[in-house]
Amino acid sequence: MTQTVKHTDSNAVARFNMIEQQIRTWEVLDPVVLAVLDEVPRENFVTEAQKGLAFADIELPNGQGQTMLSPKVEGRILQAVAIKKTDKVLVVGTGSGYLTALLAKLAGHVHAVEIHPELSAVAKERLQKQNIHNVTLHVADAVNGFAAAAPYDVIVFTGSLPLRPVAAEKMLNVGGRLFAVIGEEPIMEATLTQRVSEDAFRHEAIFETCLPQLANAPQAEKFEF
Repeated sequence: MTQTVKHTDSNAVARFNMIEQQIRTWEVLDPVVLAVLDEVPRENFVTEAQKGLAFADIELPNGQGQTMLSPKVEGRILQAVAIKKTDKVLVVGTGSGYLTALLAKLAGHVHAVEIHPELSAVAKERLQKQNIHNVTLHVADAVNGFAAAAPYDVIVFTGSLPLRPVAAEKMLNVGGRLFAVIGEEPIMEATLTQRVSEDAFRHEAIFETCLPQLANAPQAEKFEF
């Protein structure tokens, strides 16, 4: 049976269509995830000039050479890490603040780390306007994790990495989950790492995608013959 849109304003209709046409069709079916995507106004995390594209299936530039993830990727991330209300979350790359807002709605507390102070300042203002207060924003380079607030139940990298973030994995609590897109163009895989014991981790490839690389990401050694 087709669900009827009860919203009347254009942003709510566009958000509904984004969820139904982009996110659901990309195998995001968790009702908790779909509900939070409907609850948090994505259009309030982009610039005024971008509001007409807020719900489009694209990565939007958000300054400092960075981009906002596409809605379907954000949905898959949320579904993969399966946030609980008691979770402490680390976001590496605050960016627009939107994914941080989504995570904060689901988690106990979020530490969001951004290397560019300008982006962190904009995200702070946007989060405050949404009355989201269970977020601590940091300006730092967290490409290898952020030890200052460790350990975490969930870690999310919002840009790609050529190599697995081994140092960050060790900042997970047992039972914790880490999302990262690993590889180099044109082949990257979104991966979920779970810490199953003090010494053991389980790695799973969950879908293919390409994301811009995080600043200062450790590089694989290049062999020349």
